[in-house]
Amino acid sequence: MGKRIEHDFLGEKEIPQDVYYGIQTLRAIENFHITGIPLMEEPIFVQALGYVKKGAAMANRDLGVLDKNIAEYIIKACDRVIAGEFNNQFLSDLIQGGAGTSVNMNANEVIANIALEMMGKEKGQYEFCHPNNHVNCSQSTNDAYPTAFRIALINKLTGYKEILGDLAGAFLAKGEEFKDVLKMGRTQLQDAVPMSMGDEFKAFATNINEELSRIEDSKRLISEINMGATAIGTGVNAPKGYAVLVTKYLAEITGLELVLAGDLIEATYDAGAYVQLSGVLKRTAVKISKICNDLRLLSSGPRTGLNEINLPPMQPGSSIMPGKVNPVIPEVVNQTAFYVIGADLMVTMAAEAGQLQLNVMEPTISFALFTAITYMSNACKTLKDKCVVGITANADRTREMVMQSIGIVTQLNPIIGYEKCSAIAREALETGKSVHDLAVKEKQWVTQEKWDEIFTFDNLIRPQFIQ
Repeated sequence: MGKRIEHDFLGEKEIPQDVYYGIQTLRAIENFHITGIPLMEEPIFVQALGYVKKGAAMANRDLGVLDKNIAEYIIKACDRVIAGEFNNQFLSDLIQGGAGTSVNMNANEVIANIALEMMGKEKGQYEFCHPNNHVNCSQSTNDAYPTAFRIALINKLTGYKEILGDLAGAFLAKGEEFKDVLKMGRTQLQDAVPMSMGDEFKAFATNINEELSRIEDSKRLISEINMGATAIGTGVNAPKGYAVLVTKYLAEITGLELVLAGDLIEATYDAGAYVQLSGVLKRTAVKISKICNDLRLLSSGPRTGLNEINLPPMQPGSSIMPGKVNPVIPEVVNQTAFYVIGADLMVTMAAEAGQLQLNVMEPTISFALFTAITYMSNACKTLKDKCVVGITANADRTREMVMQSIGIVTQLNPIIGYEKCSAIAREALETGKSVHDLAVKEKQWVTQEKWDEIFTFDNLIRPQFIQ
């Protein structure tokens, strides 16, 4: 395999002739052994870098600061990057020093060398298409990296929303399936009042659907970009009109509603939109984890727990206890949620740690948000496919628990008053007798006709005021 020699202001290095990245990417590969997750593992981010470099080349061409022929080759090279043809050339670790410079230069070098090949030149003949002078024209890492990051986030969030919507839809379908299943509602793990299991599962769907609008709100904040800010927001080295024009081109080629920030100095250092998004991801994870807690509790048993529902059996649950089947899918979703909750703190600390005109910690923010979205997307899809769609209800058991519960005495409050209801509840608790037998047969405080009127299925799940 042949080699080529490339140089930067630190010196020279040999680069394998068959690779498209250059010396600065090689230094990043050598320097940053942190996550073991290279940029290529986030293809949406690689694609977004291609969009940014393409939009910049188009604007620079129109403004006359980049030779039209070179610009066209860069644009064609970007199209190939956007299509995913060169993902394996993006090898910078997701967490790195330098505020994302390694990622930006990885893109600049790969695109330059693709363009050179298309020109009929050798890789590394940068006098014809240079990573900094041409591909990075009118840019710095400080506007190219966050803009690509935001484009990638918006696209990842679109997929995440679809997965969340599918999960909510699965719970809604179960709600319809279980609409005639009577069960006991509980507060503080104690019997409360009856309800429909269908309403319980529909509430899970509502709980998740609420997050879709929160994600949309976050996407709007993320859609504000700082292209044209270059180093610190003053627009140094960018021609007049570039910021507006490049934003226009980026909106067109990505199909996203991207807008130029009103204050480029503020936009270059502020990470508030990331904090907002991370909070939404955490909020969603907390909600879904709570739902998984409920599923595990409702399926507990089977002989000595609630045993109201059955989760699909996925694998044997013990190396020592035969017949034990654990709720492994809700458990793994719980654990994924814990990661997302922790990642939120990571984003918070990184956003706070930026000083003056740049937040150097943005690679950590990108790592935290990318992984949080990816892991939670995987978890939600797993929860839907391997758990929710296969849940069944133990309707006979849940109805029996309702009718044997002391909690149903609450329905008698308007008829006989709180004090008599309390007396029935106390005696039922002490003796094990049913509320029905005490109220109707022994004390005769309620007639059988009135009992039958009150304790219909419809009135138990959607109670009407009856006196």
